[in-house]
Amino acid sequence: MSETHPVPARVSEGAVGPVKSLADWREVRQRSADDPDGFWLGVTKERLAWATEPTRGLDGSYHTIMDGPIAWFADGRLNITVSCLDRHAASQPDKVAILWEGDDPSEVKRITYRELHEEVSRAANALKALGLQKGERAIIYMGMVPEAAIAMLACARIGAIHSVVFGGFSAEALRDRVRDCGAEIVITQDEGLRGGKPIPLKAVTDQALEGERGVKKVLVYRRTGNFVGWTEGRDVWWQDIVPAQSADCPATIVDAEHPLFILYTSGSTGKPKGVVHTCGGYLTYASFTHATVFDLRPDDVYACVADVGWITGHSYIVYGPLANGCTTLMFESIPTHPDAGRYWDMVERHGITIFYTAPTAIRALAAKGDEHVTRYDRSSLRVLGTVGEPINPDAWRWYHSVVGEGRCNIVDTWWQTETGGIAISPVAPATPTKPGSATLPMPGIFPVLMDAEGRRMQGPGEGRLCIEFPWPGQARTVWGDHPRFVATYFEHYPGMYFTGDGCRRDADGYHWITGRVDDVINVSGHRMGTAEFESALVSVEAVAEAGVVGYPHPIKGQGVYAYIVLQDGYTAGDAIEAEMHAACRTLIGAHAKVDLFQFVPGLPKTRSGKVMRRILRKVAEGQPEALGDTSTLADPSVVEAIVAGAKV
Repeated sequence: MSETHPVPARVSEGAVGPVKSLADWREVRQRSADDPDGFWLGVTKERLAWATEPTRGLDGSYHTIMDGPIAWFADGRLNITVSCLDRHAASQPDKVAILWEGDDPSEVKRITYRELHEEVSRAANALKALGLQKGERAIIYMGMVPEAAIAMLACARIGAIHSVVFGGFSAEALRDRVRDCGAEIVITQDEGLRGGKPIPLKAVTDQALEGERGVKKVLVYRRTGNFVGWTEGRDVWWQDIVPAQSADCPATIVDAEHPLFILYTSGSTGKPKGVVHTCGGYLTYASFTHATVFDLRPDDVYACVADVGWITGHSYIVYGPLANGCTTLMFESIPTHPDAGRYWDMVERHGITIFYTAPTAIRALAAKGDEHVTRYDRSSLRVLGTVGEPINPDAWRWYHSVVGEGRCNIVDTWWQTETGGIAISPVAPATPTKPGSATLPMPGIFPVLMDAEGRRMQGPGEGRLCIEFPWPGQARTVWGDHPRFVATYFEHYPGMYFTGDGCRRDADGYHWITGRVDDVINVSGHRMGTAEFESALVSVEAVAEAGVVGYPHPIKGQGVYAYIVLQDGYTAGDAIEAEMHAACRTLIGAHAKVDLFQFVPGLPKTRSGKVMRRILRKVAEGQPEALGDTSTLADPSVVEAIVAGAKV
């Protein structure tokens, strides 16, 4: 694609990050290639507060991964909360650390670094009083309240390992995670609030823990004050125990490779994988990438509107921003409550300078009309970010021109739970952008494209995305199952980390993520990413959302099956199908033909907005009886409608 957008002057002028220009990017990247150990040791000593500074960089390699996890900075010792709290409480105690906006826009809290340090210390002392010890696991099942971040940091303060479970997961999913990590304690709240609706977090917790003997205590934050069930001797109100504790809790110093958290991610088997991240390497990488990609400046008001239940919330709401001493926004609600102007209202009221959200939200808001954006002052914005999935060019252009008015650079970030932080992305003040491209790798990240026969590809082309050298933020293992970790990520291409994603590299070396490899469709020898189809289909004015999968075809091997959600006011018919066919031909090529269209009321999504593609695949393959667990869906009735209208 020839469409390239230069970095706006407003973004490049006054840059303060480690990479201020493409020349900087080349120089820093070369240093990271020439001497990875020296490069990352320099970064970690600059960015983190160590009790014992490390002298070793990387121990182990991808070739020895079967024998045990790699390690970074293994002779160093620290507590990550000293980097996130203590030093900022001393140097800038009155700076706002967490800017929280509740479900109702009128509910706003500003917690300074001094206050956050004290609250985390009290919560840490409360966890110790409840019996939680270094190395033990705590499940955090909460909404987007400051206490969720405080609970994460409190666990880290005492050397306990936390596992945050997204507040939309079912009791069954929560129980599976409690069992898998052997949690001693669950931290939850009476109810959450999202879009004016209560979320029964305590009730789900109670259901998950029925018959479970491993969990000794349940710590409950009172958010709504509504009645909840109670188990005497097990359940404790946050408000009864935490405020009474001392605001002094010495940080427990741990080894750099001590686990910081376990985060569960979907596996191809359906059994969640507990991905483990460790203290020193993870925080080094989260801090470095946060400061670099967004060109973080001292007076920035930074807003990542994700959820702490996902890796984005861990790395870019809590740990990266707090390690960097910035003001980080936590958002409890949804982008359409009370109306579709909520995000931009927040930008105006809080003077947000960096805004980071998901393409799903961008597409949904674009469909509501520009007037919800343009009625608010967005002149404070400098950097716009996207995360979670490839963004289609039309949504990118809307974000760039309508939200950012052409004054902001867009950082379209590619990364995963397993990478710990951003791996391929524009750097705000340095990288010219192309709509839909994640562009260039971060320093220390060395992508390789492999073809179907396992050969390394040179120059432009499309293949499977691997990374050929470790970096500090990389996950170390799967909790309790290192062989599964090795089999999932390192057996496909020995000596490399296999991301599971497909990628196209253009003549400029820019990367275009084409979706999961199992979301690549091979039609008569033509390999096409489902993300490419979806991008083309949603470029049609009548189409709000599209989900594309392959299905068995008697002649082509695989056919293309498209689930289509129409915009309000449009009716399914031949004219719209013809327009969608034309869009695919124009934007992908003449070989890109959708074989079956099914018009549906919605796509099957988790409560976080992620499309559950395995459901779409099973229906398209004529196996509706094999859908598996649908308990995490936001609206299970959507699946019933999809099955009822199936074309196969």
